[in-house]
Amino acid sequence: MANLEKLIDELSGLTVLEAAELVKMLEEKWGVSAAAPVAAVAAAAGPAAAAEPVEEKTEFDVVLKDAGPKKIETIKVIRQLTNLGLVEAKTMAETAGAKVLTAVSKEVAADAKSKLDAAGAVVEIA
Repeated sequence: MANLEKLIDELSGLTVLEAAELVKMLEEKWGVSAAAPVAAVAAAAGPAAAAEPVEEKTEFDVVLKDAGPKKIETIKVIRQLTNLGLVEAKTMAETAGAKVLTAVSKEVAADAKSKLDAAGAVVEIA
């Protein structure tokens, strides 16, 4: 380790022009280019970052915002969708932000939303 520390101390004493000359000499001696890896990494990182696929959401929640003017119809639809009892469905209908269905497919969520919309409820798919 002492040799490496000595080398670091010596390299730290070089001027910018001397360091540039050292780079050129090492490139010639080893047949490499110090700039190529930096350019390759920068070129590869740019398109790769832009081309990352966006994951499509596969699970949705059906959230009841408001039961609407036809609360009884909304309760019936909630019972139909969830198999809840009358009391639980009524409580859900009266609770703003209640999740009627959780982690369901897009098709099931859309079907539930259309049924609840038809009953007069205000629904959001999250």
